[in-house]
Amino acid sequence: MRRLSCGTADAAAVAAEVRARVPAAESVAEAVAAILKGVRERGDAAVREYERRFGGAEGPLRVTGAQLSAALEALDPAVRAGLEMAIANVSAVAAAGVGEDVAVTLEQGQRIVLRELPVRRAAVYAPGGRAPYPSSVVMGVVTARAAGVEEVAVAAPPHPLILAAAALCGADEVHAMGGAQAIAALAYGTESVAPVDVIAGPGNLYVQEAKRQVSDRVGIDGFAGPSDLVVILSDGAEPAWAALDLRAQAEHGEDSQVVAVSDDAALLDAVGDGPALVHADGMDAALAFVEAFAPEHLQLAGAAAEALAPRVRRAGCVFVGAESGTAFGDYVAGSNHTLPTGGAARFASGLSARHFRRRMAEVRVGEAAAALAKAGAPVARAEGFGVHAESMEARVRENQPR
Repeated sequence: MRRLSCGTADAAAVAAEVRARVPAAESVAEAVAAILKGVRERGDAAVREYERRFGGAEGPLRVTGAQLSAALEALDPAVRAGLEMAIANVSAVAAAGVGEDVAVTLEQGQRIVLRELPVRRAAVYAPGGRAPYPSSVVMGVVTARAAGVEEVAVAAPPHPLILAAAALCGADEVHAMGGAQAIAALAYGTESVAPVDVIAGPGNLYVQEAKRQVSDRVGIDGFAGPSDLVVILSDGAEPAWAALDLRAQAEHGEDSQVVAVSDDAALLDAVGDGPALVHADGMDAALAFVEAFAPEHLQLAGAAAEALAPRVRRAGCVFVGAESGTAFGDYVAGSNHTLPTGGAARFASGLSARHFRRRMAEVRVGEAAAALAKAGAPVARAEGFGVHAESMEARVRENQPR
């Protein structure tokens, strides 16, 4: 891959050139729509048909409790210890993001309570095409539990590692299905899969496009996949570690985008071939590239690069310091690895308890009715809604029926 040069003035164009190397969701939109329609109309039969067609699981969609227990019993002790550390750390960080109800009493006397409530039922999708992702089960199920979700379902290929992770996390149910057909079943419901309120989790282009297409029916965490990583290196960085980090993120699949950015050509040479290499004319230009690219993961290594951390506004998760490799965040650091991709870090956040909760206002007008009606009725009439005005004015004491 050729090396690109980047200044602050052309950072957005360079970022767009790098982004354009990955297929867009529109390329699979029609195929995904057909799958969703099939599942919506034919339920379980369609899910099983698509599972057979795309190399998925055979047999019943619902995984039994005995299967989950057997998978957990057979789990390698070292893997179990790692998953248990991940569960504890992710749970602690997720719980810190749960908000409390907030009450506001306003000048006219009315009281507004902003109540934060968990959704009743959520689903976590875990990929399994190239390899099983028990870590994605942890990131989703543990966060949903911390949010207070009553029922948490997992949808994933029934690999023993996936089943063991689901058992460790206390998932209420597991469905052996993947791809766009799994998203359809979770959104619309089938004979054996009850519909959910929120679907979260990473996946390939088909899965993410399916989530987008059902987002008028269920909440989604965002567009999470394919993965990407940008590493900014400055003097003092360890290029061998950066090269490892970039290669590690590329393991997620051939569509993964990995980019090394530096104002030091020698550091880029030391990183070597494989990632996209961007030679910035300074740290300001490196930051401008990042802000335009809006990476899922951003690593800052070297004193000058690390000093950029407080200025970063567009990244899913920022790893600061040579020791802070992205791989720690993918597994056990405690931050969530389900992050906005494809540049969505401009407006979206990584998976948190907030994705499984919603805010609802509780309004008590009481004695403030007269003041509010006096102010609100003219606005309603100006908008052409006379009955709105009458509704407010009816609450004023002198206008109430005797």
